[in-house]
Order: sequence, then structure tokens, then C-alpha cells
Amino acid sequence: MGIKPFTLHIDDAVLDDLHDRLGRTRALPDSPRRPRSGMSAAYRDELVDAWRTWDWRARERELNAVPQFLADVDGTTIHFAHLRSADPDAPALLVMHGWPHTFALQLELAARLPDMHVVVPSFPGFGFSPPYPDRPISEHALARTMHLLMTETLGYERYLTYGEDVSANVNDLLASQHPDHVAGVIATHAHFPSQAERSALTEPDEVAFFARLAADHETEGAYGHAQATRPDTLAVALNDSPAGLLAWLVEKIVEWSDADTDDPRSVERLIGRDRLLTEGMVYWVTQSIGTSFRPYYEGADRPAAIEPVTVPALVAVQRHEHDYPESLARAFYRDLRGFSRLDRGGHFAVAEVPEEMAERVRGFAVELGLLAG
Repeated sequence: MGIKPFTLHIDDAVLDDLHDRLGRTRALPDSPRRPRSGMSAAYRDELVDAWRTWDWRARERELNAVPQFLADVDGTTIHFAHLRSADPDAPALLVMHGWPHTFALQLELAARLPDMHVVVPSFPGFGFSPPYPDRPISEHALARTMHLLMTETLGYERYLTYGEDVSANVNDLLASQHPDHVAGVIATHAHFPSQAERSALTEPDEVAFFARLAADHETEGAYGHAQATRPDTLAVALNDSPAGLLAWLVEKIVEWSDADTDDPRSVERLIGRDRLLTEGMVYWVTQSIGTSFRPYYEGADRPAAIEPVTVPALVAVQRHEHDYPESLARAFYRDLRGFSRLDRGGHFAVAEVPEEMAERVRGFAVELGLLAG
């Protein structure tokens, strides 16, 4: 296949089926004394009604204005957006997504970097990229595929890289394993030591950070446990009910973004409703919610450690890890050019504050001599 253009088009029959299912949603009220979360019955109903009457064709045209492609890479098919600069010598930037989002949520950043060649792929098993046919969706496999996409498929000898959530370790692996090709790494989810390395930490702020994460996981980590231990059972429900799928996705976007979980609608000040519904639509029409769980149970064999990164690094810590110790970043990123903490923007930093992140990326590229100041 090589590389061929990709045009997003959802058949009318698929849309009619979706609208029918949304219209027949069997909604439940909020449970009394329910735990705090990023979703409420009122907001869920509002989103379901909005999805049912949404002008998808208008949104489809907007997405198709972004050049998209399918390519044979590393024994699989990768879907990606490729926003080329008018300058053929502009630096290349790889922008990766995590879970529960898709390539579409990262496009706001890409649109703000016209002086770079920006590549926004869909990971295997997410959206329009099918899962690997012959191997687990592990961090090592993803790093290999992303590197081959950038170098062998697209011909970029050197590139900058950005990742978050599932792609955070992929980001670090690319920079660690390919220093001759990665010109610099940008992280809002800075490197976490392995479990063995964490047990040896003694600095009070480092110990306190991971203790806080562990405490949060007790009340907020059930989603990951379910996706890692009962993925197919959960996927049956989410793949069959668009209302359930949207509630599952948006709850996490609210909780992990810089929104107020007491007011789930506040997420739309950061990530607008069209963008939230787009995430639901991509998962729905591709039926990829089940395969998107695969990194949670197939990635369990993660390496004991990642070798420190020696290429230039820029760390801007997102607010949900506001207490991430600078010492950890300096120990791992051996050429740390900047360390800061975002004033706004949570887990989905490049989607929530794309203007600020674009400025940071551009400034980093200028410092590295990849762009004129």
C-alpha cells in the first residue's frame, strides 16, 4: 500500500443506527451518596442529546481539511495526520496521544505550528489504525513503529517528539533509544522511575509524590484495573451502547483535565463539546474501544527501566502531577533545557492549552537551532 490519502466518511447507515441507539438510551439517575466523579446524570443526558442531534457532516468536513493518510509501517497499517510546513526544511514533530483520547484531540496543537512538519498518528488499536496482527500493543512495539513511521516511511532524519499518558513512556523510549534521530523530547508527563527504582527512592519529595499517586489510585484507578483484567467484558457494554461509551470516555477527560469535577460541564471551557463528541464518534464508528484497552493488559511486561535520555529535553509538568519532583526529571533527562509547571492544563495538556504548548514547543525548537528566533 505504501502511503495513500485517507478521507473520513461515515456511512449514513452507521449514523442512522447511532441516532437510533442514542434515542433509545435507558438512562439512570445519579446514585444517592455516589462517589465524586467527572460525570453526572444531567451532564450525560445533555451530551447524549447533543450527540443525537449533532451535525456530524460539518465536523467531518472540518476533520477532512486536515491532510490524513494510511501507511504500511512495521507490518501494520498506521493512520496519521500530516500537517506540512510551507518550508521544506522545517523541523519535524511527532505528537502522540494516549487513552482515552485519539489523534483528533491533538490537532489543535498541530494547527498552531505551521512552521513545523507535524505528524499526529493513531496508535495501533486506536481509531483508524487497526491493532497489530501479530504482537502485543506494548510500549517497545509502539516506539519501534513510531520511529519507523517518522524515518523510513516519512523520511525525516531527525525529529522532535511529544507524548502523554500511554505514549509518555513511548516518548521516553524514542529519545533514549534513538539519540541520533530524536533532536529533542517534550514532556508534560515527565518520566516515572520503574517500580524497582521507586522502592530505592529516599528523597522526601520523591517518596511523597509516589505515595500521593498510590493514594489517588485507590479511589480513581478502578477504570485501569477493569481494562487490564476484564477488558472484553467491559468492551461488550461500551461497544454496544453509545451513551455508555461517551460517559466512560468523558468522565475521564473531565477528571484528568484541568476541569472542576463538581461541574463536569466546565471541561468544555478547555475542550469544546464538538471535540468531546468527536472522541466518542471515532471510538464508536471504528469499534476500537476494546482494542484501545490492549496496552493496559498487554503492556504489563514493561521494561524494568528505561535508559536515561541524553538528547535535549523540555519538561512542562501538567497540573495533575503538579508535585512531580524536579530532581526526578534531572536524573533522567541528562540534557534538561527547561523545567516548569503549567499554570493551566491537566492530563491532556496540548488539547487543553494548545496555544501555550505551541509557544513552548516553538521556543524549544528555536533554542535547539531548528527554527529561526
